[in-house]
Amino acid sequence: MKMKKALPLLILASALLCIGSEYGLPPMLMFVFKPLTTLLIIVLGWRAPMWLRVGLVCSLGGDVALMFPGGFVPGLVAFLLAHLAYLRAFTQVRRFAAWWPAFAAYGLAAVGMLALLWPGVPAELHAPVLAYVACLASMAAQAAVVGWLGRGSAQARDDALLALGGLLFLFSDSCIAFNKFAGPLPLAAALVLPTYWAAQYLIATWRRA
Repeated sequence: MKMKKALPLLILASALLCIGSEYGLPPMLMFVFKPLTTLLIIVLGWRAPMWLRVGLVCSLGGDVALMFPGGFVPGLVAFLLAHLAYLRAFTQVRRFAAWWPAFAAYGLAAVGMLALLWPGVPAELHAPVLAYVACLASMAAQAAVVGWLGRGSAQARDDALLALGGLLFLFSDSCIAFNKFAGPLPLAAALVLPTYWAAQYLIATWRRA
């Protein structure tokens, strides 16, 4: 019980040290505290439904891949698999696209993001980026479906936080994409990492499924 209560503080401390490595602390701290933060979130969510745990582990693989040169495509694939795993978990609670406005809104957001970034995306990445954005937007939209249709239920608060997690994930990845293909984005790490880990935290602590 004490460890469970301490985990959020450990996650916060690890995340701050990782972010600090981008702003004055030794850069090598990134290689320790970036995967450690996600690993701690996995520990926090070890009782989560199976597909959420699968998604978290895939995310850890993506975190590690993205730290190394040439790791963008492997990282993209790892996170694509994470989004598919999350999508599977969410559709076990609510039918896929059961509330169509969420998919319409996130679909429009995805199209807008692609239109902005497309001139800077290399030709060899067109297909992977399209597939990734489709999976990311679908995951976020389905999280919104769970949140919207869960209103008034005993799980309403958890479902609403899950919807927020999906939105934060979309925001974080949009910042990464803008920084890579249309940037540079000022203070990119300060925008990307806190929203990414907040999203993962909200997903990992979602108990309904």
